[in-house]
Amino acid sequence: MQRRNWRMYSGLLFAVVGLAQTPRPQRALTWQETQERFRANNPTLLAGQETIDESRVDEITAFLRPNPDFTLTADGTQITPSHGSWRPFAGTLYIPAISYLHERQHKRELRLESAQKATDIAVSAQADLERTLMFNLRDAFVRVLQAKAVLEVARENLDYYDKEIGINRDRFKVGAIAQVDFQRVELQRVQFESDLATAQVNVRTAKIDLLNLLRDRTPVDEFDVNEKFDFHEPLVSLEELRAMALRTRPDLKEAEQSLDKARTDYRLAVANGSTDPTFGLWWTHNGSFNNPDAFNTVGASVSIPLRIFDRNQGNKAHTLIDIDRNKKLRDAAEQTTLHDVDSAYATLQSTLEILRPYKAKYLEEAASIRSTVSFAYQHGAASLLDFLDAQKEYRDTELNYLNLVGSYLSAANQLNTSVGAEVIR
Repeated sequence: MQRRNWRMYSGLLFAVVGLAQTPRPQRALTWQETQERFRANNPTLLAGQETIDESRVDEITAFLRPNPDFTLTADGTQITPSHGSWRPFAGTLYIPAISYLHERQHKRELRLESAQKATDIAVSAQADLERTLMFNLRDAFVRVLQAKAVLEVARENLDYYDKEIGINRDRFKVGAIAQVDFQRVELQRVQFESDLATAQVNVRTAKIDLLNLLRDRTPVDEFDVNEKFDFHEPLVSLEELRAMALRTRPDLKEAEQSLDKARTDYRLAVANGSTDPTFGLWWTHNGSFNNPDAFNTVGASVSIPLRIFDRNQGNKAHTLIDIDRNKKLRDAAEQTTLHDVDSAYATLQSTLEILRPYKAKYLEEAASIRSTVSFAYQHGAASLLDFLDAQKEYRDTELNYLNLVGSYLSAANQLNTSVGAEVIR
């Protein structure tokens, strides 16, 4: 009894240890969760966010007021003895003064406006960077889904073909088919095994690529994603997509904001060409010989630069030219946006033209042909070559369909990137 209890406890211990060592797959990530993890871990995106923060700090610097100047003047110090005694500081006059530069024509406000628009440009640049990186992330995500779908079809095909081999093995045993025919049927299994092995490698490779983009150290066997791998007809027209792209595309918005900032910079350059007066105020304590009671005196001054030469001509000309340059860049960005949308939409429609008959007719026909020819071959009404061809045609049709779905999702990803928003999921 004790020995049996000891064996039972030992078995339970080994079972617990085995369960602890067995890798537990994590919950499969959805596309939304994958995006959130990417935004939280990608160093390029995080560095871009720091650029925005730096630009916001520059707004503080741009809006700073000029500091007043404090001057202390000492005058009247004697350098020769007076009345036989040398008291050098007896007649020294101390004059404290303060002055302040007044900026005219809203220079400070224009500097702040220019800095704020630079921040808006940084935000749009960050959005455009995210748009580009999300295209790569979505592409890797789709490749994982496609590899998983191909793997599932490869397993189903192998399981189905194993049943066909079992049926033909029984026929061979009763003498219904020749040994060479059964061997040819059995030899065809190598192709299905190869498909399965290739699909398994592709799944691991696709997951490794996605993990690398996510900067995730999760073991490959414990990582998975889950999303519907299929296609549906887009519900938006080309004109709607073009209009949406003109509203949401971040690089186009960045070009428009750069043009707006160039106009502000020109206004600032004109304002910087104006003269700024400096106001001064001082106080003295000194007895006047003409007026012995005037011990305390107050003085004021205004200093205005003489604008004989315009030292800001080059900067004004430069900013004016920059306006024209940004107008051309904005037009080029709009043209590129519309071209990208048109090209991506054409690719998507071309893929859909091929996909529609596959889903509506070809998949069903291939499955029907495979079943019919298999049944006919089992009853001697079809040749071995017809049987093997039917198996190959079904396998090729399934793989072609999955590859086309992958192409559709890639085209949809390209269209979303061109528009600047997820219009097709």
